[in-house]
Amino acid sequence: MGKFTGVLLASDFDNTLIYTEEALRTGAPVPPLPERNREALAYFMAQGGRFAVSTGRALAAFLKYVELVPMNAPGVVCNGAALYDFAAGEYLETALLDQTALERGQAVLDRFPEAAVEAYHIGNVIHAVHPNKFTRQHEHLTKVAVTEAPSLPDVPLPLGKLLFEAEHETLEAIVSFLRERGWDGDYELIFSGRTLLEMTVKGANKGGMVRRLAGRLGISMDHVYCVGDEANDISMLTAAREGFAPGNCIPAVRACGATIVCDAREGALGDVIECLDRRY
Repeated sequence: MGKFTGVLLASDFDNTLIYTEEALRTGAPVPPLPERNREALAYFMAQGGRFAVSTGRALAAFLKYVELVPMNAPGVVCNGAALYDFAAGEYLETALLDQTALERGQAVLDRFPEAAVEAYHIGNVIHAVHPNKFTRQHEHLTKVAVTEAPSLPDVPLPLGKLLFEAEHETLEAIVSFLRERGWDGDYELIFSGRTLLEMTVKGANKGGMVRRLAGRLGISMDHVYCVGDEANDISMLTAAREGFAPGNCIPAVRACGATIVCDAREGALGDVIECLDRRY
């Protein structure tokens, strides 16, 4: 038992726990976990807290980094499409796309041939159709080579999410295309970066899966705290008792009411755990 027993802290990975934006844009190495974050998380968990990563990455794209991050709870992957127990090596919950989603995704690619899409198979394979420069940047960041496919309907199920990659203006046009056809009502369509558009089944988002994780752990949402920097984090930031965001977060995250802490490069989780230390 410790002061944080019965408390769950869930954090986004990229540009929250570790600042990876420069590595994505320039091809530089991914930096290590800030020592301030490591020390704060060690203290939080030693005092009974449960810490989970909540990432948009597919499992395959996060497994390369698991050893960098001290965790003692299952993690949210695929932007809320799955909950994975890293200790047991198994999925606990999934919310999966179907063949119709692949056909609609292909209609998007036919209309916007400049766009690429990554299809996240829950069996640790990332397929790609029309890979472009953004796909190659993403490969460098995740350290997972995509398996190219001629079309989305050729990609095998089950899939956790589709990730469209293009210039921001093209992605905005893709959202409009899906809305015009009435397909948007079946999916979560969320930006996880200016050149990245996430598509998961309706209801599959970080907020929903953090709630499920808290339920599995027997932790009240009154003692759940979340940290994130991007639009795909807002659902969990607003579901938590308090949402926190690093200083490098996008304006929409600031607008959602998140408590702003220091920049991710300065060890944002250290600030968050200092706040919790005063509260508990």
